[in-house]
Amino acid sequence: MPLELAKPTELAVPAFVFFVLVEMIYGWKTGRAKFEGKDAFTSLIMGLGSTVSGTLTAGLFFVLSYWIWDNFRVFDLGAGLWVFALAFVLDDFAYYWIHRFGHRMRWMWAAHVIHHSSQHYNLTTALRQTWTGQFTPGFLFKVPLFLMGIEPAIVFFVAGLNLIYQFWIHTEAIDRMPRWFEAVMNTPSHHRVHHANNPKYLDANYAGVFIIWDKMFGTYIPEDRNEPCRYGLVRDLGTFNPLRVATHEWVGIFKDMWHAKSWKHKALFLLAPPGWTPDGSRKTSDMIRAEWLARQSAVKSQGNEAAETPVVTQPAE
Repeated sequence: MPLELAKPTELAVPAFVFFVLVEMIYGWKTGRAKFEGKDAFTSLIMGLGSTVSGTLTAGLFFVLSYWIWDNFRVFDLGAGLWVFALAFVLDDFAYYWIHRFGHRMRWMWAAHVIHHSSQHYNLTTALRQTWTGQFTPGFLFKVPLFLMGIEPAIVFFVAGLNLIYQFWIHTEAIDRMPRWFEAVMNTPSHHRVHHANNPKYLDANYAGVFIIWDKMFGTYIPEDRNEPCRYGLVRDLGTFNPLRVATHEWVGIFKDMWHAKSWKHKALFLLAPPGWTPDGSRKTSDMIRAEWLARQSAVKSQGNEAAETPVVTQPAE
């Protein structure tokens, strides 16, 4: 019989609502948290839709996960506390790669882009979740945990804890945590960078709980007080329509693949990074960052040249 465990995210819903209200009041009084009515409402609708779509497909993934675990696992690690701890760490490692591919593969970006579509950064943004994540290959990153012998129910449980942790880091109301905490854990400061559309910050800080993954794999960028974060997509949607928010990138992929002139290009419109085109007419995040770095380098060079140019003074007559 499958292990029966509570669903952490469902139990946490009242706390989510409470802290959203607290942040709204705090932001109203201090100005340190910004809300826009239509944007916040859209985020809440997206969160509700994500819950519904996840419920409709949960059974399929539950059965598939247990089929893999029953038939192909190397060990049976049981359900001791150490297994839960191990599963939490390994699931967060898997999340890092799911999240990274969610920005680097357009197929997965089509689902994840919803979470980045708000131009505001507050606790309602944490609830702005995809309706279509089950149509991407993200599930495959969890399979190694089942194969090594961690029961799927435990993986689903710790994944819920991971999402609960990530709720509180979606805020501007908290500046920096203690240095030791910032060094190991994901924090509002780290995650603000992840949500920013500044060229300097693009595709950084993919961590769920432990920021150490980003530091290990070269994707960590600290928040710079001289470079305030701007939120939203590089090219914002300009709509609060939940259906359009949920599907716009899928529609874009379909159109690009339909008009592509070769099967290779059709595949790349699905598998290459967002913004890829055969002729370079659109820009990927790498291209945007490279252009920004070139501008920064040019400005720095001009500044150095100006500093090195000797000041010529006319002799007094």
